[in-house]
Amino acid sequence: MQESAKNSRDKTFWEEWRSLIFFVVVMVIFRSAIADWNGVPTGSMKPTILEGDRVVVNKVAYDLKVPFTSWHLAEWDSPKPGEIVTFYSPDDETLLIKRVIGVPGDTISMQDNQLFVNGKAATYSRLDDEIVRQLDDLQRRHHAFFYEAFADMTPHAVMLRSTLGNDYGSFEPIKIPQNKYLMLGDNRDNSKDFRRIGLVDRSRITGRAHTVAFSYDESYIPRMDRFIRPLD
Repeated sequence: MQESAKNSRDKTFWEEWRSLIFFVVVMVIFRSAIADWNGVPTGSMKPTILEGDRVVVNKVAYDLKVPFTSWHLAEWDSPKPGEIVTFYSPDDETLLIKRVIGVPGDTISMQDNQLFVNGKAATYSRLDDEIVRQLDDLQRRHHAFFYEAFADMTPHAVMLRSTLGNDYGSFEPIKIPQNKYLMLGDNRDNSKDFRRIGLVDRSRITGRAHTVAFSYDESYIPRMDRFIRPLD
């Protein structure tokens, strides 16, 4: 009798909850292998991405992986210069979000925050005021803001404290080997990127970030102007 009652309870539980369980399992697998949204806790990608942004990541932009692993089932594309990607840091396995600057075969260097790609200097131009206004007064007073562009890449925003005298703003030319990528943050003076963690292996890249789904400030007030905002 007890066994029969237990089986009856189990059957009732399954019938009542199976739809929810199935939905949760599908969503977990979907977020692991297809697409996800990531919170951004630091300002390393300012002014492009702010703290409190929730960024949509396309996990099948470059390949298909076994859910919950880094095992590749298939690859159909590779990260390109200028794209924003998420990846696991080779330093401490933290999930980071940065911009791809160097791809296999490129030679990259930086001198006093001037970026050089394959021996050619990146070009810089004035950033739109609308982008700068999203930052607080202190940041606006103590940083310089530019559009940065190289080769045929669409210009993207960068910010830095000064253009000269900053050791963190320089590194010697490095040729990117196969299956490696060089990542930098758009907030050039405050980013844990290539200058601290080195090159990133292709297998560590989890997807391409393309949109700010929604955003809120430090007081958890929604930033409505950043909802469904494409990333450049």
